[in-house]
Amino acid sequence: MDAFLLQILNGLDKGGAYALIALGLTLVFGTLGVVNFAHGALFMLGAFVAVALQNLLTISKQVRDESVTFFEAYKETPYLELWLGDTGLAIIDYVVPISILLAIPVMLLVGFVMERGLIQYFYKRTHAEQILVTFGLAIVLQELIKAWFGANPVPISAPDAVSGSAAVGAVFGLGEAVVYPWWRLLYLLFTLVIVGAVFAFLNLTTYGMVVRAGMADRETVGLLGIDIQRRFTLVFGIAAVVAGLAGVMYTPILPPDYHMGMDFLVLSFVVVVVGGMGSLPGAVAAGFLLGILQSFASMSIVKDVLPGIDQIIIYLVAVVILLVRPRGLMGRKGVMEA
Repeated sequence: MDAFLLQILNGLDKGGAYALIALGLTLVFGTLGVVNFAHGALFMLGAFVAVALQNLLTISKQVRDESVTFFEAYKETPYLELWLGDTGLAIIDYVVPISILLAIPVMLLVGFVMERGLIQYFYKRTHAEQILVTFGLAIVLQELIKAWFGANPVPISAPDAVSGSAAVGAVFGLGEAVVYPWWRLLYLLFTLVIVGAVFAFLNLTTYGMVVRAGMADRETVGLLGIDIQRRFTLVFGIAAVVAGLAGVMYTPILPPDYHMGMDFLVLSFVVVVVGGMGSLPGAVAAGFLLGILQSFASMSIVKDVLPGIDQIIIYLVAVVILLVRPRGLMGRKGVMEA
């Protein structure tokens, strides 16, 4: 039972990342009809917003180490610590939460520039052309990050206050021995909050309802005198923010590197297809479902029987679902069907 609970939590944790990226992909496809292969790069850019802020906050100078009395010794001390003391150290410790505040305007700007500078010219082009141009953009962004930050992963720590583990076993009556990292639990909670915020925006605000109407019938909404294209540009920016925030929060779990966006993108596209192209609930549900399946497939007892199953389980499930239900779990009738 202990292993079962931990695998469920691992699956929800990884599924949360899939769900957030897939949610942004579905928003873009549902509003603009664009298959955006650069969306994984937005996840990566969000993570490197945290890396850039950490590098900025930890700029240091050499200061004599007074604890060494035998000879003159020096240590690297961040300027923030020299200027602000313990407050400066606390700011450095909370670099990931602070990065969230920075990532929102940065990713919104990146989304606007991408949509206005490139994506808008491919609205009426084929999906194959959209995939090629956005995939090329993703490679360019990857190489820029590689050139600036290097090819090696950059470790970022969670704040000390949440760096330990929670006794989740006690909650389910399994004892104090079953523990799970606090930050991973916070990531799951963060995922639910972001998903809830996006759905609330689309379903409970007038702006969001107009966007949903435009997704269903763009021409009719345009005839009512509403500049639906401007609203869709904002939606593209929101999708970029969602992907970027997912990347920021994932940095203590997986040290960022220039290739992380592409790794998540491929799996997230499978999630979108399984959930149903254009279906936001389907993207979220499929993200968590496939994350849990992948988690259980990674157990030693399963891999002993089926070696390598954890690497292909998502694709196997996708093949089965699409053979039985081509439009996906929650896709609209007629989408991806003959």
